[in-house]
Amino acid sequence: MPTFSAEDRTSVRDGVARLFAERSPLSSVRSAMETATGIDADLWQELAAMGVLGVAVPERFGGIGGDAVLIEALMEEVGAALVCGPFLSSAVFAAALLENLGDAEISAKLLPQMAAGSLIAAVAVQDAAAAGTQSGVAPKARQKASGWRIEGEVAYVIHADAAHILLVAAETSEGLRVFLVEGNAHGLARSPLSTFDKTLRLSRLRFDATPARRIEARRETTEALANALDLVRVALAGEQAGGARRVLDITVDYAKSRIQFGRPIGSFQAIKHMAADLLLEVESATSAAREAARLLSMGSASAGAAVSLAASACGDAFVKVTADAIQMHGGIAFTWDHDAHLYLRRARADAQLFGTPAFHREQYLRAMGA
Repeated sequence: MPTFSAEDRTSVRDGVARLFAERSPLSSVRSAMETATGIDADLWQELAAMGVLGVAVPERFGGIGGDAVLIEALMEEVGAALVCGPFLSSAVFAAALLENLGDAEISAKLLPQMAAGSLIAAVAVQDAAAAGTQSGVAPKARQKASGWRIEGEVAYVIHADAAHILLVAAETSEGLRVFLVEGNAHGLARSPLSTFDKTLRLSRLRFDATPARRIEARRETTEALANALDLVRVALAGEQAGGARRVLDITVDYAKSRIQFGRPIGSFQAIKHMAADLLLEVESATSAAREAARLLSMGSASAGAAVSLAASACGDAFVKVTADAIQMHGGIAFTWDHDAHLYLRRARADAQLFGTPAFHREQYLRAMGA
């Protein structure tokens, strides 16, 4: 994996921030979230041209081989701009899972296309593995004379509706394994689920004797999944921290310009105190996300605890900042035309992905021996 200097990371992040500012203002986000796929196709290709879709793809497969620190930094910009699209699911989760599994043939076939933006992947993993719950049973995979077949279903798969391929974690007689399923495979049914956040697409996948190819793994599948999920949670924490910071900036600007009783509302003590509290939330969340990314990129033994802390802190902070920001805006923030509610919706949705803040607090306490 190449070593990125602080200057390199800043350069890549600044380029992405400029692209989002120019090509993905919130008006474009509103347009993209109403489309069938929920993806701004032109923006997706521009991200590919910049090499950003290959951030988690090794250089030998056409990516830039970014570490967790770079991925977290880019996700802060994704969260700030509320970008629509499968960046987290395809460019981070699927790419990281394939790299962790280490099937050279499949990686050589899929990862270059994913980095080029021509192939979108989604990961179908049951709640028990992804969110730390005990509910749900993973799909079953059985080997027939004609090859592997999968039976069962997985719910709440992010951006599966637009995916060309699926990476499905299924139980076999040898334990959990990951399978490659084509998006147009026989016996695969994708049912879109209703979501509070229209920029996030969730699907229920049903498999009925669906043909699949087993992905060979150089390590235990559960370990590969755990490693990929750690990176995904750091990336999500970055998105939450970036979104919280942006909505706070928007709210502070509003408080400076909104006049009430002949004065900007930002001059009132109550608003000042709320803004100060939210600034503390944003700074704490950002620090937690960046520290988790740093430790994960180093392979530190304490990375797991740091990831749990970041997932908990950033999830809670994003929800609090967006909810209080709406209060500070007053009645206008409750209207559909105002953008504040878009951040609240993203915050509420993010807080349910890959484990709730309460679950991650418990994981952190367990890691610390409490």
